[in-house]
Amino acid sequence: MKVKIHTLFQYLLETTDAAPQAVVGFSLSGSPKLGDYLADLDPNQSLDWNNRDFRGLPELRDHVLAQAGLTGVCSQSDVLITAGAAEANYLAIMQLLQPGDEIVIETPGWPQAEVLAKAIGAKITRITRQENDGWRLPIDQIADAVSDQTKMIFLTNPNNPTGDLLSPEEITQLVTIADRVGAWLLIDEVYAGLEWDGPRAPSVAGLYPKGITTGSVSKALGLQGLRTGWMICPDPQMIMDAVILRENSSEIMNIMGEVISEIALRPDRYAAAMKTARRDGRDNLAQMNAWVDAQAGLSWVPPRAGLIGLARLPDGIDSDDFARRLLADPYRTFLLPGSAYDQPRHIRLGVGGGAAVNLHDGLARLSQALINWA
Repeated sequence: MKVKIHTLFQYLLETTDAAPQAVVGFSLSGSPKLGDYLADLDPNQSLDWNNRDFRGLPELRDHVLAQAGLTGVCSQSDVLITAGAAEANYLAIMQLLQPGDEIVIETPGWPQAEVLAKAIGAKITRITRQENDGWRLPIDQIADAVSDQTKMIFLTNPNNPTGDLLSPEEITQLVTIADRVGAWLLIDEVYAGLEWDGPRAPSVAGLYPKGITTGSVSKALGLQGLRTGWMICPDPQMIMDAVILRENSSEIMNIMGEVISEIALRPDRYAAAMKTARRDGRDNLAQMNAWVDAQAGLSWVPPRAGLIGLARLPDGIDSDDFARRLLADPYRTFLLPGSAYDQPRHIRLGVGGGAAVNLHDGLARLSQALINWA
């Protein structure tokens, strides 16, 4: 088994040293500073592992359940702290899928599941979200696609990268579909809590014995560098299998990630941080919507949740060529081409980062690049 690189990661690797002066497409909230947590940190904190539980600090796991609305529904033992949602997804997919198994995924969507499924030798069924349908997930097509060979359905909610949002009723429909064939239903919730249009959907781990919810502090809280995420699943064997696989890779969580994440997820701090993230996100989203409306030939479906969306470029512009030209002088602006999500006619726009990303300047440069394109 060899895991091959995906277009998204390839582009990031190739452009790491570009040193842009502006970013259009920031995918996480403004990041706090270490100093914001110093008053709550113990200078005598050991830098050994937490010495309490291989699944993560118990109080951190309680906070994870609370932010997901699962207190009293799932138990602390249903939570495993991981190195971001990416590791949580990895552990679940690698332990559950075998060669020849079928996995149903969405496109556009987070590419990790497809990359891993290909490496395993699983059969991949792609369900396509259509732009002219507001990037809505066609649940009827998922119902038609699943079979007795379907081992897993992998989705993101809010959708990464379109910002579409599944309703509670749609989550219930998906549970019924998965249960019909005994498939695992994994829903990555890294953007949960940043809903602009509709309520936060219930977490699938509280609705289905084979439901797996993954998430992290990376996106909504801007704490990507902590590499702290989680898996929630009521199936004890699934959690134990994930612990076993992690023992042979990252082994245990990093203690500073656990400690700072526990502070960040304390109810009062979490509520205040989310209030700021939602305010900043709404402000940038309003700015982005107004800007898109003013650009000839450019269009997008505004995200209903989360911090990113896909914008369709004017006819005749390839997203890769455009993104690379934008990185160079005189624009010096970074954005991600839609080819990273198999959408070569699109670019990813983002409303994260608060005021620090200099969105106004980045959009001005993007406007000029569109005008100068020839």
